[in-house]
Amino acid sequence: MLKDLDITPEDPAELRAVNRLLADEVKALSLKVEQLQHQLHGANRHRFGSKSEGLDQLNLDLLEDAEIVEAAEDQAKQPAPSQEGVDPKPKRKHSRKPLPDHLDREDEELSPGDECGRCGGNLRTLGEDVTEELEYVPGRFKVKRIIRPRKACSWCEAIVQAPLPSRPIERGRPGPGLLAHVLVSKYADHLPLYRLSQIFAREGVDLDRSTMADWVGRSTALLEPLADAIGRMVRQGPALFADDTPIKMLAPGNKKTKTARVWTYVRDERAWSGQSPPCAWYQFTVDRKGEHPVAHLSGYKGWVHADGYSGFNGVFGDDKADEMAACACTTQVRGCLLLAGQRHCEEVIRRIAELYAIEKEIRGMPPEDRATIRQARAKPIFDALEEWLQTQLPKISGKSPLAQAIRYALGRMPKARPYLELGHLELDNNTAERAVKPVAIGRKNWMFSGSQGGGKAMAIAYTLIETAKLNGVDPQAWLTWVLGQVADHKITRLDELLPWRYAAQAA
Repeated sequence: MLKDLDITPEDPAELRAVNRLLADEVKALSLKVEQLQHQLHGANRHRFGSKSEGLDQLNLDLLEDAEIVEAAEDQAKQPAPSQEGVDPKPKRKHSRKPLPDHLDREDEELSPGDECGRCGGNLRTLGEDVTEELEYVPGRFKVKRIIRPRKACSWCEAIVQAPLPSRPIERGRPGPGLLAHVLVSKYADHLPLYRLSQIFAREGVDLDRSTMADWVGRSTALLEPLADAIGRMVRQGPALFADDTPIKMLAPGNKKTKTARVWTYVRDERAWSGQSPPCAWYQFTVDRKGEHPVAHLSGYKGWVHADGYSGFNGVFGDDKADEMAACACTTQVRGCLLLAGQRHCEEVIRRIAELYAIEKEIRGMPPEDRATIRQARAKPIFDALEEWLQTQLPKISGKSPLAQAIRYALGRMPKARPYLELGHLELDNNTAERAVKPVAIGRKNWMFSGSQGGGKAMAIAYTLIETAKLNGVDPQAWLTWVLGQVADHKITRLDELLPWRYAAQAA
């Protein structure tokens, strides 16, 4: 603007006008530099972050996901296991490769006894049926041979045989330990199934990726009622933590991808010595519309820790004010100010660190004691931080990233304030943010959900695995135990299979 100004004005009024123009230009240029620095910071994070996906991996994820969905649908249509002594014949037979000879064999004999149940006569052996089941125990494969002798009565000629026990996959070859290992490898260790197939091949066991995708679909369909039970328990608490994370999904009808979401809702009362065990419930949706959290939390009465996403506004509508309330996340306030990249953040970090030091001291105390200490020690710090932010705002450009961050912080702080009065609330939403982290790590490996059905299977698996981890339970050991009995377990007694029940039995 003033590049061509060669002569300095002598008139004082004109000189003051030029000074004003120069000051305005400096201010505008400073703001432009600040905005460009902010954009550069974001561009560098994007550029040097995770790389773009490869087409081959994308196709593998799509195919794997489709096979999981198909298997889950087939499993849902399966009739109840036969209770007769002899198993029904399959409608069609598939030729199977024999299980490798180098694997250890473990025999289990199921005998009908030595006395005829019809007439009391002695039974004589006619032969036997042997069913081989591929099982996995930590560190190695083995083959479990289920031997069922066929016997005939010497008096009435009745032929009897012990029934084959129910298995997780009807007429399937995998044992519960192997199914649990595949689920945990995919959703806890984040291994795509094609990589798991390669690992097994090095151990001399040929398991195709498509075969394991079928197992994942059938297993998650079988375990869905248990995941639903965990979801009900999450929504029965006085407070929960909510968050979501994006995941790519193939749009129906074309080959383009769209951004779907995985939502998590966590109940964790350990910070205030609550009696309920911690649990995490995951849900998959094809988009991020606010109607989804509203549907997920329908009927819930309590507090929800959440970030500033506007989609949660429908959850806390005026008609639900007496049933549900929001508690903002102080970490979001801190993070937003940090992204602004200003020296003012040092003051904010110092004050927030003081709040967290108090939280560390009172962790595990009853809610009443936590609230009393917060009122006495944390409230003055919280009030001073809010006042300090208000005094800083007029001192900086209203269009700068820092000003935007401060306005965001001031908008969120009233919703974070309830934690000062209620001891069962937390200062942040880190509990939910930790719960979505496994999904974020997983998508860097398997990257993709090929359909809504595949996303549902993923949500079921994460619900089970992450809830087990929250309770200090080995998810593979627990899922092995559950899959060994869930097929015959009464739906009204599913609570007996939850991770904390397993932990109590194993203790």
